[in-house]
Amino acid sequence: MKAKVLLGLTVLVLIFPALALAGGSSSQPSCNTKYPIVLAHGMFASAEILGVVDYWWGIPSELRDNGASVYITSVNGMDTTVNKAVSFKTQFLQILAVTGKAKANIIGHSHGGIYTRYAITNLGLGAKVASLTTLCSPHKGSALGDLFAQGLSSGPLGALGGATLDWLYTFLMGDTNPDSTANFIDVSRPYMQNVFNPNTPNVAGVYYQSWAGKVKLYAPSLVLTPTWLIMLAYEGANDGVVAVNSAKWGNYRGEQSGAWYSPGVDHMGMVGHLFGVTPGFDAPGFYVSIVKDLKGRGL
Repeated sequence: MKAKVLLGLTVLVLIFPALALAGGSSSQPSCNTKYPIVLAHGMFASAEILGVVDYWWGIPSELRDNGASVYITSVNGMDTTVNKAVSFKTQFLQILAVTGKAKANIIGHSHGGIYTRYAITNLGLGAKVASLTTLCSPHKGSALGDLFAQGLSSGPLGALGGATLDWLYTFLMGDTNPDSTANFIDVSRPYMQNVFNPNTPNVAGVYYQSWAGKVKLYAPSLVLTPTWLIMLAYEGANDGVVAVNSAKWGNYRGEQSGAWYSPGVDHMGMVGHLFGVTPGFDAPGFYVSIVKDLKGRGL
């Protein structure tokens, strides 16, 4: 008899905490923001790279597991800021129509934070956007943009390089009438600082915030280590593509550089690349923290 009672108490001790935890996670999800989350990818890519690799890796599923309503947009990998903004606007309005919500929260990585800024200010989306979070976005331009823009704009060889990129993005990435040369010009420092920013002021009522990535020792995505070194010489601390100082816009929330043992968080690592593993940095967990914060702000 005593053995049966002991067994029953043991089962209750094991089961009841589990039931309590399950009930808490489902009744009070941490990322169920007032407005849906819309993800906007950067240049060189689409929502599904080559139709196989997810740009955002496990980030959307992690957010949804925590109660968020998440939608993913996809524009040309290589094109002008304006063309990408027009395409984004169309998809954004479709998302609002499907959800029945008056607004949405945008999270843009890299160029995704720039063409969405343009759409908010210059394409009439301001009243429909609750917040814009930009990650590693070149708000003041990028020295790499300068170099590529100059190279592709110089003589027959440059023109051939631009045409080759356009061909690759048409037939491999599925872009429609891409414009690689213009894309690099649009993220160059002279264009962003002298043309784009003066003509794209923040819209009142939209909450703007930003984060930067920072490489400390070498880029975990090894292909970015050479560009990180180039950027160090031109602009100082950077993520291999965008300088920390250039990524600052609105409420600057700081830089992500990973744990003490991490070589850093590079441009691709900010969206969980390197096959979904970035040493010392949990990309899905980072996005969950962003959306939790948005929820706390009533957005």
